[in-house]
Amino acid sequence: MSMTISSEQIERIVGNQHQDPFEVLGPHAIEQDGKTVWVVRAYLPNADGVWVVCPEERAEYPMQSTQHPHFFECQIDTPKLANYQLRIREGEDERVIYDPYAFRSPYLTDFDSHLFSEGNHHRIYEKLGAHLANVEGVQGVYFAVWAPNARNVSVLGDFNQWDGRKHQMRKGNHGIWDLFIPELEVGERYKYEVKNEAGHIYEKSDPYGFQHEVRPKTASIVADLSTYTWNDQDWMAARRHIDPLTQPISVYEVHLGSWLNAAVAEPAQLPNGETEPVVPVSEYRPGARFLTYRELAERLIPYVKDLGFTHIELLPIAEHPFDGSWGYQVTGYYACTSRHGSPQDFMYFVDQCHQQGIGVLVDWVPGHFPRDGHGLASFDGTHLYEHADPRKGEHKEWGTLVFNYARNEVRNFLVANALFWFDKYHIDGIRVDAVASMLYLDYFRKEGEWVTNQYGGRENIEAADFLRQMNHLLFSYFPGVLSIAEESTSWPMVSWPTYVGGLGFNLKWNMGWMHDMLDYFSMDPWFRQFHQNNITFSIMYAFSENFMLAFSHDEVVHGKSPMIGKMPGDEWQKFANLRCLLTYMFAHPGKKTLFMSTELGQWSEWNVWSDLEWHLLQYDPHQKLQQFVKNLNTLYRSEPTLYTQDFSHDGFEWIDCSDNRHSIVSLIRRGKGEKEFVVIVCNFTPQPHSHYRIGVPESGFYKELFNSDAREYGGSNMGNLGGKWTDEWSVHNRPYSLDLCLPPLGVLILKLDRHKLDAVTVDAESEMSDA
Repeated sequence: MSMTISSEQIERIVGNQHQDPFEVLGPHAIEQDGKTVWVVRAYLPNADGVWVVCPEERAEYPMQSTQHPHFFECQIDTPKLANYQLRIREGEDERVIYDPYAFRSPYLTDFDSHLFSEGNHHRIYEKLGAHLANVEGVQGVYFAVWAPNARNVSVLGDFNQWDGRKHQMRKGNHGIWDLFIPELEVGERYKYEVKNEAGHIYEKSDPYGFQHEVRPKTASIVADLSTYTWNDQDWMAARRHIDPLTQPISVYEVHLGSWLNAAVAEPAQLPNGETEPVVPVSEYRPGARFLTYRELAERLIPYVKDLGFTHIELLPIAEHPFDGSWGYQVTGYYACTSRHGSPQDFMYFVDQCHQQGIGVLVDWVPGHFPRDGHGLASFDGTHLYEHADPRKGEHKEWGTLVFNYARNEVRNFLVANALFWFDKYHIDGIRVDAVASMLYLDYFRKEGEWVTNQYGGRENIEAADFLRQMNHLLFSYFPGVLSIAEESTSWPMVSWPTYVGGLGFNLKWNMGWMHDMLDYFSMDPWFRQFHQNNITFSIMYAFSENFMLAFSHDEVVHGKSPMIGKMPGDEWQKFANLRCLLTYMFAHPGKKTLFMSTELGQWSEWNVWSDLEWHLLQYDPHQKLQQFVKNLNTLYRSEPTLYTQDFSHDGFEWIDCSDNRHSIVSLIRRGKGEKEFVVIVCNFTPQPHSHYRIGVPESGFYKELFNSDAREYGGSNMGNLGGKWTDEWSVHNRPYSLDLCLPPLGVLILKLDRHKLDAVTVDAESEMSDA
């Protein structure tokens, strides 16, 4: 038979240079002698013979190759051709497949691609990427990827011997390439072969892939996120109706890979009885492996719950190739890292957290991405996700690239990604990393290494607009969640709503408070009298934003010393200083975050390739510090005055902040009710005071709720025997006062015992009645 298309068309297919292979390959109806016949064409490298199999007719039709040995064609005289198959002989092997080019209807609609091009497709992750699909009764996987400047794109995988000639994709609207490949299933490994205009080949992981191989491998894996059955309906329903800013928030920040490791010789068990693949921690620790998400659910969740934290914050859980980046150089934004298991395993971890009453926060990194060849960098041979101008598109300090927030599709990729983690994984909040690096065009750049915005300023207007869009949509879709900014500058209204011009976060890390505290507590206590401002200055701006107080992973690396190591003095004083610091932190307005190991008093800096120094818990001071953190969290969660008015002037007032000679401050934290308050007194030196008087607003018995110097925490056990009665002695412009014993390097938290006051009143009235 003669070929029905030109040799030029065939050469474009054979050379992988056709942007719409459906124009040539697959079934085509043609008119011949006044009737419709079908022409089927296939390009099958390595094939020696091919037949079209029509199951409904129980017939086979041999295909011919005339112009190229692997380009086949045949004519079939039938009015209807549906669900045919190809029988392929390659040497002595034969196989039967459905023809991918017989399935022409795009999974992605014109409206989908239009919304994406506008930057407004909020669930684009359900369209781009790899998705199980049933097309015309045939199961398979639909692939779609955005690569507008590519000359050609193909799907590579084990299913086609990683040969880019075999599954060439079709270019549709707005630069989206797609192809349905029949009979592929969950678990298939794949990549995209992207060719630029010069024919250079880039093998890329799927930007929207739901799962990737464990490093150092880089292929994406077909995954189905709909198979997990959630059991957190009560948690999710309650979350929608809660204002988190009026709730206690005490966060345990954790890096899953270095919290605790297991032995390689002890593989993890799956629910079906099979064992998880072993993922070694490092070549330097050949006997250690990562815990799986399910093992972490069994060990980490009970530990965090026992310590009294309300949330777990995970350092970036998205897929990343380099362990030493701590997860902050992401290549798979839509995939949880495979180091710890499958997507369903991570869903199980989140589900178990919710069932145990613990929220899950995830660090999210929309500010930059690495240059790894399989990632987003130069994705289609051009600067697609990043700026072309290195003065805007590079972070030289980190060796990474910066997203082009002005490009609608890039902004859509990031906005949808934030929503994705809440939608598919039920997380309760994100902590957005390095917001300052996004907001300022001159961030870590020297003069001449950056360009101004259109108004001549240093503000990155496109990045600010992106953050506003993301936060607005986040709280629209998922009320009750948290969006936390790690922002270290004075950019205004970071945690204010977008409708008043803010960036829309509902919390911001208080970096100024953190630095002031660590500077203050690293001093010898004698010098603290000259630096009282470190303690008090934060209240000057404490209510300008919704602040979170954080001692994070960044403060215990790169030679900064662990938290216990920052404290001055001998071992006893180091522990006392740390207890004093943490108690003041929980007394200060703002939500709380502590990095793992703080509760242990670990002597070494955090090491991402090791686990925590759990052996320290055999020693009394470390055991007692852990108990201290547990009791501090318990007090915090049970005492609304410490959290209900974190962001209002009504929730805080100084009693006395001017006693710098003794390095003592006293304050009141108030709750919503007029009569709800606690009194906090902090002694920041090792010098105890047996008779230290402070003014209080009401008379009665003030119960000592908490004493950081208690014996059970390793302290000297100086205190007030459970509490003190007031005297009618006006101090600090208040009608009553307390004569307190202040412990060394200690913090007292006291509360008026109204039950005891009522009992005394009743007794007094009874005595008067008897008289």
